[in-house]
Amino acid sequence: MDKIPNLPNIQPDLLDLPTPDKLLPTGSLDHPPRILMLYGSLRERSFSRFLTEEAARILEHFGAEVKIFDPMELPMVGSVPETHPKVVELRELCLWSEGQVWCSPERHGAVTAVMKNQIDWIPLEMGAIRPSQGRTLAVMQVCGGSQSFNVVNTLRLLGRWMRMFTIPNQSSVPMAYKEFDDAGRMRPSGYYDRVVDVMEELFKMTLLLRGRTDYLTDRYSERNERARKAIDRQIEKL
Repeated sequence: MDKIPNLPNIQPDLLDLPTPDKLLPTGSLDHPPRILMLYGSLRERSFSRFLTEEAARILEHFGAEVKIFDPMELPMVGSVPETHPKVVELRELCLWSEGQVWCSPERHGAVTAVMKNQIDWIPLEMGAIRPSQGRTLAVMQVCGGSQSFNVVNTLRLLGRWMRMFTIPNQSSVPMAYKEFDDAGRMRPSGYYDRVVDVMEELFKMTLLLRGRTDYLTDRYSERNERARKAIDRQIEKL
């Protein structure tokens, strides 16, 4: 195929020209949206878990199928083989999911080790499969003191690194010990309303992207790399 005028570095046969028709959903979409939720604390009275459970109730009301991963007994990354049951469970849930919610306390101005350890166990690639790529993501944090956005900003960075579609909205709950009752239910407040906003937006975006993520995450650079590798394999056979 002839080169594209003014774009000599591009391989024309590998360049996709996006059209609305190519964004039509594909595959089976007769199941509820699948949402995986991760939280970053092992405490018995964990406010990040309480916030996660509150958000899960909202998502279930919208019609999502929700699964919450329990990080208890998940070993530190690299300390055990990838065949460890908790590692396998986490990775299978990640593959199962179409969207995710990450919620962590803020500790020393950053996400907790419990939260980061879960994300670190999720590989960018498993053979030809990318367990996190194309999933929607909502981020939340709880604070022991005044409101902060350090954790949600870090979670956004991690979500981008994991090739996820992180929604614009987010939740940060300050002085979380005041926002939950003895049963772990979140009290009515503007912070609660914001959680509803975030879950509503996540659910909408997950519906919007379902059946389209394979096309949306198909990249020219990767098609070009696969083409070069195919040529190299043919040369090796000569």
